[in-house]
Amino acid sequence: MKELLNINNHKQNKSNKKKDKYNNKKDKYNNNKDKYNNNKDKYNNNNNKEEDPKALNLEESVIGGILIDPNCLEDIIDIIEPEIFYKLKNKEIIKVIIKLYKNSEPIDIYTVSNELKKRGKLNFVGGDFYLTKLTQNLIYSANIEYHSKIIKKKFILRQLIATSYEIIKLSQEEKSDVLDLLNYAEMKLFKINNQTNIKDTTKSINELIKTTINNLKHNGKNLNGIPSGFIDLDKITCGWQNSELIILAARPGMGKTSFAISMARNIVVNLKIPILIFSLEMSAPQLVTRLISAETGITSERLKSSDLSKLEWQLVNSKMKILSESPLYIDDTHYLSIFDLRCKCRREIYNNKIKLIIIDYLQLMTYGKFENLPSLPREQEVSFISRNLKAISKEFNLPIIALSQLSRAVETRGGRKRPILSDLRESGALEQDADLVTFIYRPEYYGFTNWDNGDNEPCKGEAELIIAKNRNGRIDNVRIKFCNENVKFSNYEDGNDNAEK
Repeated sequence: MKELLNINNHKQNKSNKKKDKYNNKKDKYNNNKDKYNNNKDKYNNNNNKEEDPKALNLEESVIGGILIDPNCLEDIIDIIEPEIFYKLKNKEIIKVIIKLYKNSEPIDIYTVSNELKKRGKLNFVGGDFYLTKLTQNLIYSANIEYHSKIIKKKFILRQLIATSYEIIKLSQEEKSDVLDLLNYAEMKLFKINNQTNIKDTTKSINELIKTTINNLKHNGKNLNGIPSGFIDLDKITCGWQNSELIILAARPGMGKTSFAISMARNIVVNLKIPILIFSLEMSAPQLVTRLISAETGITSERLKSSDLSKLEWQLVNSKMKILSESPLYIDDTHYLSIFDLRCKCRREIYNNKIKLIIIDYLQLMTYGKFENLPSLPREQEVSFISRNLKAISKEFNLPIIALSQLSRAVETRGGRKRPILSDLRESGALEQDADLVTFIYRPEYYGFTNWDNGDNEPCKGEAELIIAKNRNGRIDNVRIKFCNENVKFSNYEDGNDNAEK
C-alpha cells in the first residue's frame, strides 16, 4: 500500500513539474507579449518618443541659418514644411517663417518674434531666448539644403512607421476586406511617395538640349515614339510618346476596343514591343477571340461555334503560333483601382519590360474604397483617376492609352453627330490631363451614307480618327478603314492588311 502511494505521489509530482514548466513558458510568452505591447504603447505615447527618427540639432541649425541669412530660404522652400519638423516649437517657428516669406516680409529674430507674439505662441516656443539660441547653432549656407533633406527623410521614416502600425492594427482587427486593406495600404504608401520631393529634378537647358539632340540623331528618319501601325496617324503623332496620357474616346459600338486590339497587334507582332492591356470590360478569352478573328478574317460568331473547315483550322493554328510568340500581356481584373493599377504596372514593367499600357476602359476603374477614405462624387473620382494616370505615365516614362466613353450628348446633338471635347464623360479633367485626345467617328453607325466634306464621298466601311487635342503637335482628322464583319481597323489606302505590314 505504501509503495502504491509512493508511485502515485511520484506521478503527481511529475505531472506538477510538467504543469509548472508549461505555466512558466506561458508566463514567459505573456511577458514577451506585454513587453511588445508596452514598447508599442511607449512608441505611441506622445510624451515619450525617444525611438522616433529625428534630427533635432539639424532642425535648430536650419531655422537658425534662415534667421541669420533669409536668402538661403530660396534653396529649401520646396523642401521644408511645418509638418516635417519633429519639435512642436520648431513647427510653430517655421509656420511663421513661411508666412513671412510668402508675404514678402523681412525675416529676422524681431519679425519672427513679433509674429509669434501676435499668434500667442511666443512663450510656447521658449520666448526670445530660444530664438536667440537658434542663431548660435550656425551651419554653412551651402549645406542648408543637404541638412533640410535629412530632416525631410526623418519625417518620411516617421510616416512609414506610423503607417505600418496603422496597417498592423487594421490587419489584427480583421474588420475590413483584405483586398480593400491592400488598396488602402498602397494608397497610404503612394501618398507618402508623392511627398518625397527631395530629389533634384531641375535640369539646365544645356543638359536638356544635348539630350534632345542625341535622341533626334538616334532616331534619324524613324519615328521617335511607338508606332501605332496606322501610317497617317503616326505622321501626326510621330508614334506614342513616353510619359504621355492618350485618351481614345467614342460612343459604345464605335469600335474603341477593336481599334486598340488592331493597334496592339501591329506593335507586338511587327515590332515585338511588349504591351500590357488592362481589360476591365471583356474577359481575356473574349479579347483573344477578337484578336484571332481580326488576324484570320474569320468572324467571332464562327470561332465561338467552332464551325470551321480543315483549312480554316490550319489558318487559325498558324496565326495563333505568331500571336503566341508576341509580347502581349492581358490583365482582365474587373474591379481595378488606380492603386492596383500602379502596383501591377510596376511589377509587369520590371518582369516583362512593358513599353506601352492600354486601359479598356477608364470609366470602369475605381478610385479605391475603404472605410477611412471619403466618398467622392463620380466626377471627382474620374478626375482623381485621370490625374494619377498621367502621374503614372511620367513616373514609369511610358505612354498610357486610356479608352473612354463619351456622354449621350453626342446622340442628342443634331447634324452629323461629330464628337467634341466637351463630350468626354463624367469629367472635364480628362481633357485637361490628357496630352492627346482622339475620337473614333463612323458616320455609317448613325445611318449616314456619305462623308460631310462636301465631296459626297461614300462612308461605308470607313472611319475617322478625330485628333481633337494634341499638346505636342497639330490637330487633324485621319481616315481609316473599318471591317464590320471582323471588327477590324486598317490603313485607308486600300482597306487590306496594310496596317499590319
